[in-house]
Parts: sequence; structure tokens; C-alpha cells
Amino acid sequence: MQESLKSIKETTGMLPTVDFCGIPMTRLLIGANPFGGYSHQNGERDREMREYHTQERILETWDRAWKAGINTFVTNNETPHVVNTTRTYLAAGGPMKWIAQVNGRNIPDIIQALAGVVEMGAVAAYFHGALVDDFYARKDEATLREWVKIARGHNLRIGVAAHNPDSHRWVDSLGLVDFHAVPFFNCGSVHSRDGGERFVIEDMSESVRLIRSLAKPCIAYKVLGAGRINARMGLDYAYRNIKPGDVVNLGMYRGDKDDMVEENVRLVGEILSE
Repeated sequence: MQESLKSIKETTGMLPTVDFCGIPMTRLLIGANPFGGYSHQNGERDREMREYHTQERILETWDRAWKAGINTFVTNNETPHVVNTTRTYLAAGGPMKWIAQVNGRNIPDIIQALAGVVEMGAVAAYFHGALVDDFYARKDEATLREWVKIARGHNLRIGVAAHNPDSHRWVDSLGLVDFHAVPFFNCGSVHSRDGGERFVIEDMSESVRLIRSLAKPCIAYKVLGAGRINARMGLDYAYRNIKPGDVVNLGMYRGDKDDMVEENVRLVGEILSE
């Protein structure tokens, strides 16, 4: 697999791209929740995803994503086998760009965590939503400013995720970051105020209103409600409602359908050409 990554120079049929904070980025990104076993469905599904996603399968999925027309992937900085696979992919010359989700669970020192993702090859990073929601709750502007300054010192484009729309509005009012990562389902996370997996369809309209109100570009995620929404319907709704310069981050589990990556790219290509 490493040799095949080194041999990849270009691909045809790339999806439409936007200038995302100075990075030419396809409007569909491939996410990594399935790789780490974060199904947001149930424990059995989590285990199934973790067991399926060997390093070889993750590398194959990224290879297929690039060849299908995606040029950027997103992973966190904490799931060991995903982090190791990301390091292997980038060190071997994998052509896709990497956006890192940075949290403080495995590496509590965020300054060290930022240095780590830069060393691995991230072109951009964003702080995990639980961290940003906590900053908003405590109105801790000083620490957020410090972290953003450090990221900029590494020449990283830096953003924030958050599960609470008010957290995004607060960060936006400070004018600190380059972009926002906004979930379509505010409660579709164990970090929600209810502390569990609760997906409410009304959250989608609230999230797109938030995205359209933010001047900075956005990464929309959980647009299919962690597999609860039909792919064509959910992707069509997302692209019709986010801003023209925004992108969608979509996790893809080939254990359900081997050609899911290619099918999602085809769907997005059709939607964006309509």
C-alpha cells in the first residue's frame, strides 16, 4: 500500500473545489468516525466498525477516495490506530490533505498536541467541540486566544467545532478563527447536554441557519445523522443550504457497502452539477 501511495501523482474527475482558507479543497471531505468505531448508534456497531478498520482497509479507503475525486480527509489526534495510519499515509506521500481534529484526552497539553499534528503534516486543525463548549460556558477567551496564536505560529489554518450553536456565535464574535466545524445534529453526540445519542430532525434547520450566519467558511458534519438519513436526500439538503464556500465532512463505512466512497462522490457530483 505504501508503494502505491508513492506512485499516485494525480487523479481525474476531481470533485468541485473551493478556496477554503487558502486551501484548494473539494466540497466533500472524508471523515474518520467509522475508522475509530464512533458510530453514534450503539456499542455493537462501534465494535463492528473498529474490527473492520485495519490499517490496510483505512489506507485502501483513502486511496479510493482520492481516485474517486476527494482531496482532503479529517481524523482526530487520539484514536491510536487511526493516528498511526494517518502518519503512515502522509509519510508515504499520500496525496490528500489532512485536517486534524485536536482534543485533549490522550494529549492533555494542547500546545504539544498542536505541535504533533503539524509534525505529522496537517494543513489545518480545529479544536474539539467539547473543549470549545467548555470555553463558552466559562467565557474563557484568554485560553482560546492563546491556542489560536500558537496554531497560527505553526502556519496552521485553525478552526473550532462546537455542539452548542451559541458557542459558535461566541467564537465568531471574537473574530479569532479561520473556520467553523458545525454538526447538523446538536445533540447527536455523547457530549450533548443530554449526555447520549439523541438525534432531533429540527436540529438540521437550526444548524444551517447558524452556518449561513457565520461569515467564515464552515465544515458541515453529521449531515446524514450518523447513517439515519438517506444519502441523496441528506447530501442534497446540505449542499442546498450551506454557503457556496463551505464543505461537507462525511464518514464512510465500506463494511456496509464496498463502493460507498465512489457512490457518495457520484451523488455529490450530481448534486453540485444541478
